[in-house]
Amino acid sequence: MTSELRRLLAKTSVLSWIRIGLLTAGLLCVLTGLLPTGEAAASMRRIGPLLLFLGSVIVLATLARQALVFDVIATWLAIVGRGNYFALFLLCVGFATVTTVVLNLDTTAVLLTPVFLALAPKAKITALPLAMTTVWLANTASLLLPVSNLTNLLAANRVALAAPQFAARMWAPQLASLVATMLFLWLCYWRRGQRGEDRYMPPPPVRLAGPRERALCWITGAACLLFIAAIPLIHDQIGYAAAAAALVAVIAFAFLDREKLHPRLIPWQLLSFVSGLFLVVPTLSRYGLGTVMTALVGVDGSVLGAFRAAAAGAGLSNVVNNLPAYTAGEAVVPPVNHDQLLALLIGTNVGPIVTPWASLATLLCLESCRHHGLRVPMGRFVRNGLGLAVVALATSVAALWLTR
Repeated sequence: MTSELRRLLAKTSVLSWIRIGLLTAGLLCVLTGLLPTGEAAASMRRIGPLLLFLGSVIVLATLARQALVFDVIATWLAIVGRGNYFALFLLCVGFATVTTVVLNLDTTAVLLTPVFLALAPKAKITALPLAMTTVWLANTASLLLPVSNLTNLLAANRVALAAPQFAARMWAPQLASLVATMLFLWLCYWRRGQRGEDRYMPPPPVRLAGPRERALCWITGAACLLFIAAIPLIHDQIGYAAAAAALVAVIAFAFLDREKLHPRLIPWQLLSFVSGLFLVVPTLSRYGLGTVMTALVGVDGSVLGAFRAAAAGAGLSNVVNNLPAYTAGEAVVPPVNHDQLLALLIGTNVGPIVTPWASLATLLCLESCRHHGLRVPMGRFVRNGLGLAVVALATSVAALWLTR
């Protein structure tokens, strides 16, 4: 083995190996005939628009961060807080919530987490509360819109709800989840006894070096706003809206900072993970997974069936990961049981905050913490996450049922 290959293998993270392994397993399922070609093609057709959306919104958000849009906003929030931790808490929760709702939970995980961690030393803020804000809200704030989570896009398509109708159905569960998350964040990480300081030092504002930097910041910020404005207007074509907004940002960088444009902008590993997943799960469903999922999720459309589906989705998410948990559960929920399906969605969105691998967003947030040298105590992470998952799940499903 050459030294170059050894260095490459050393740089490959566990998460990268999981993504590669899942895609390889999916391709082997098709090549060996375990998954018929027709079913594989149908699965890929279903997730094609999801991959376009996911890839485009990550490119858009990455370029926006390189243009310092997120840094400018995060620093401005810390300045507005004027050293008051409770004000900063509310502002950071609001920023992470909005980012998750309109730009997808993976954007919060990939881009907002490092922004918050970079802000911490500038303002002499304890980093762990900021990190946990993104870890938890990347999951628990992902209920409101179809674009907030890949599982939402699947569910919205299944129950035939466009963005406004989906939000009208999910606003109450989302509100309940947010209230529970804010309560646990404050008690577990943000209150005086946990953070260790009475006040923080507001950082200086971000200085954009020249006309090109200011132009990039304004243009990419405007592209994000245009995408957000398109969400309630475009139903099943949201991937094209994300691609158009990303194209605006790419063109701006092509003229003003071409060196920042490279193939690494496209989240190849994330796209391969999702592609492999939608080949492996249908294969497993053909060989017994469907029977197991029916036993766990059930086919009951009553309130008890909704809570059962949510609990099963949350439990499976923390065992294997929320995307396979949702796709496997969705396959066994009867088409007419819309409330049961949405309860399953709540379980797989709000519940995966107990184990580090429960959702891709959680993995990405914790990976970012590791890169920044922040140690997240796993015992505390699991205990606090379990408490929040139980409370948020119960209140969100109750809110879903009461507003049906």
